[in-house]
Amino acid sequence: MVKTNMGKRILILSNHFITLYYFRKELIQRLVDEGNDVFISMPKANEDTFFSDLGCKIIETPMDRRGINPIRDFGLIVNYIKIMKVIKPDIIFSYTIKPNIYGCIASNLTKHKQISNITGTGGIFLKKNLISVIARILYRISLKRSHKVFFQNNGDKDYFVVNKMVNGNYDILPGSGVNLEQYAVCELPADHIINFIYIGRVMELKGMDQYLQTAKTIKESYSNTKFHVAGFIEEVSYKPIIDEYHSKGIINYIGFQKDIKPWLEKCHCTILPSHGGEGVPNVLLESAAMGRVCIASKINGSKDVIDDGVTGYLFETGSATDLTVKVKKFLELDYKAKKQMGLAGRKKVQREFDRQIVIDAYLKEI
Repeated sequence: MVKTNMGKRILILSNHFITLYYFRKELIQRLVDEGNDVFISMPKANEDTFFSDLGCKIIETPMDRRGINPIRDFGLIVNYIKIMKVIKPDIIFSYTIKPNIYGCIASNLTKHKQISNITGTGGIFLKKNLISVIARILYRISLKRSHKVFFQNNGDKDYFVVNKMVNGNYDILPGSGVNLEQYAVCELPADHIINFIYIGRVMELKGMDQYLQTAKTIKESYSNTKFHVAGFIEEVSYKPIIDEYHSKGIINYIGFQKDIKPWLEKCHCTILPSHGGEGVPNVLLESAAMGRVCIASKINGSKDVIDDGVTGYLFETGSATDLTVKVKKFLELDYKAKKQMGLAGRKKVQREFDRQIVIDAYLKEI
């Protein structure tokens, strides 16, 4: 690619190498290719040297990724202020709650432009408690003065607007988008054995209880089914349960997979039973891009990806009974109908969720 020598100094605030690599690497590659100086602030990462090999300057920034405690997190604000004063960035990009909130506070104090991306709210606003109150206050203090706030779905956007956490400085992006070349459509496997997969952290908020109950119920009537679970066990209380279900053959626990594509290739359907807090789930985008049918709960983000009954199915959030109904619906389809549903999902993400759309939106802001 020909460099345009834009010569901007761009600072990226992130809470983890992995998410930045999987969902932003094409954007960062493009920023570097166009002649910008790119600085990345994130916790120490031993996984890869991808960004430093690109020529990005890595600034190791300690961060407690869990919980919100302004007193405990004060050091992060101080670090961000120091970084901004030294780098003097033309623009700042931030992702996830702490870089968004504390980055905005720092950029407001140092008079720098920041673009924040609400990649989902997690479980913070699903319950009314002290943490959700503190989060709303911090968002009001920080995001209102952000140069631009990108939301990944209209539900999150509406919630932030109603609760006065943003002014008119927002726009909608199609999630993180999906790399359509990396996740190319592939032939649906023969359906003498139907494979389902859950991809994500093993925890209550992600709907693990509903997935396990559905797997147990379905396998009692459909012996030709397999239910895979891919991901870290986030909540230790699930370890004995996962071990038991795996040993009984109800599920196949495969742990965290660095490359999920081979598993998507052998599966027919991806199930995401999350209770909420998603942006636009990348697991649904990647699955649909490969021509796989998706079944997900009726939450913000998932509703944007799935056209109910066309590219997959939506079920009532938290209901293992309704999830089971939708899984049975899928199982009763013939092979041709399953394949057509998967290909309809591929066409939808091609139209609406190409990662290039996201990259172009950022370049426009620069």
